[in-house]
Amino acid sequence: MQFDTKQTDEKILYKLLTGTIIPRPIGWISTIDKNKINNLAPFSYFNMVSSDPPCIMFSTRRDGFKNKDTLTNILQNNEFVVNMVTMNVVEQMNTTATSVDASVDEFELAGLTPIDSISVKPKRVKESMVHFECEKIHHYFIDNASKGGACVIIGKIKTIHIDDSIVSENHHINLEAYQPVARLAGSNYGALGEIFSIKRA
Repeated sequence: MQFDTKQTDEKILYKLLTGTIIPRPIGWISTIDKNKINNLAPFSYFNMVSSDPPCIMFSTRRDGFKNKDTLTNILQNNEFVVNMVTMNVVEQMNTTATSVDASVDEFELAGLTPIDSISVKPKRVKESMVHFECEKIHHYFIDNASKGGACVIIGKIKTIHIDDSIVSENHHINLEAYQPVARLAGSNYGALGEIFSIKRA
């Protein structure tokens, strides 16, 4: 079975892409607006770009040609925090995926605790075990003439916070303690299953 993307309905493309490009880590992005209202939303179009310099990327679709609050805030102040999603905060993460007015603080909506960052203004999620404080260094729009398309954000990590309980000897991450959650398709998520190793040739 093959699909010409120019001839395939957008909804079908979405199902095919999100169902095959899995698992995807979830970047739980916190920002702050010009009125100092916190915003928090999960993005599964997210991953690491490089470690030297340390950079991450995520993308957000546009509703028509209207930016989501996360994108609006980052374009205004160039700062955001990535809070990693683990099993202990899955329900709260799902709550923050709800579309609400920009005046709503998703930390309050989900019963989460905002804590100060070190090098950026947006708050961190206390209940998350890993935070990356980021400065936007680049963004670009992937346009769709009829629906607005998407925007890719690349952020340089300025400060990393990792809970002591998941850091093992020699700075390895204890996966059993970390318990990261990945996005699959539809309403499905995944936890770590069988882990195997292959030595590089």
